[in-house]
Amino acid sequence: MADVKGKKNSSTAEEYAESVLDVRRVAKVIKGGRRFGFSALVAVGDKKGRVGVALGKGREVSAAISKALKRAKKNMFEVPLYKTTIPFTIKAKHGASSVLIRSAAKGTGVIAGGAVRSVMDVLGVKDVLAKSFGSGNPQNVVKATVKALQMLKSAKQIAATRGKKLNEIVSTAKTTEEKDAIA
Repeated sequence: MADVKGKKNSSTAEEYAESVLDVRRVAKVIKGGRRFGFSALVAVGDKKGRVGVALGKGREVSAAISKALKRAKKNMFEVPLYKTTIPFTIKAKHGASSVLIRSAAKGTGVIAGGAVRSVMDVLGVKDVLAKSFGSGNPQNVVKATVKALQMLKSAKQIAATRGKKLNEIVSTAKTTEEKDAIA
């Protein structure tokens, strides 16, 4: 929505990155022959750590994509990020597809294939290494990726779960000799 001055009103319209991952033509056999429809798999994110993935179905491609986008925005969830990557290595499986996602050093880029790359792009992850194993079916690969991202926890959440302080969980680069020199 634009107000009188032509600037975007940030309170009402949020900017989302959208990516169509897969479009399939499906057929339903009826008395007079086949009735064709389409299913679309879409990923939506704000490039700041929120992402949603959904499947939409319709008689036309545009209808399927718009339904998927609406559902994906509704199903968005928060992913804890560490700088420009994920906090730790994670592996997840869905169906015959399995995904391994590893955190990477700054400047590495998104080294991932197809569906995983698109999800990472809309999520806002700039540096990550990912490998998909087993079936390359985009729907199962994306579902495995989403499952992996939902298993991620921030250092603060892990510390709270263990009943410890954040500085006890996060290791610092200082050795005991450096600590003694500072004290």
